[in-house]
Amino acid sequence: MRSGDEPLHARSPLRMRCGLALWGLLWATAGTVAFVMAGRPQWAAACAALAAVAATDLVMVIRHIHQGPHYQPGRNIPPYEPDRGRNEIRGTAGRRRGFRP
Repeated sequence: MRSGDEPLHARSPLRMRCGLALWGLLWATAGTVAFVMAGRPQWAAACAALAAVAATDLVMVIRHIHQGPHYQPGRNIPPYEPDRGRNEIRGTAGRRRGFRP
């Protein structure tokens, strides 16, 4: 169960994104080959561009997965503690920065 502070500490489902990027790369590559064989160079170029985007996304996702639990926490990493307002930055006088009386 999450703590309610998901927008601040959301976890990305990188493994699912990796699978979807791989699926998109395979289909875009197949589309490129099919359109080249059919003699449709514009559609082949569009599929090739989409394959390049999917390949770039796949490389970035794999990079983040390899960086470890900071980007892809496993089941043994507990959820983050909620921010209950204790993380305010305070100046030397105990007041908030930027506070003007």
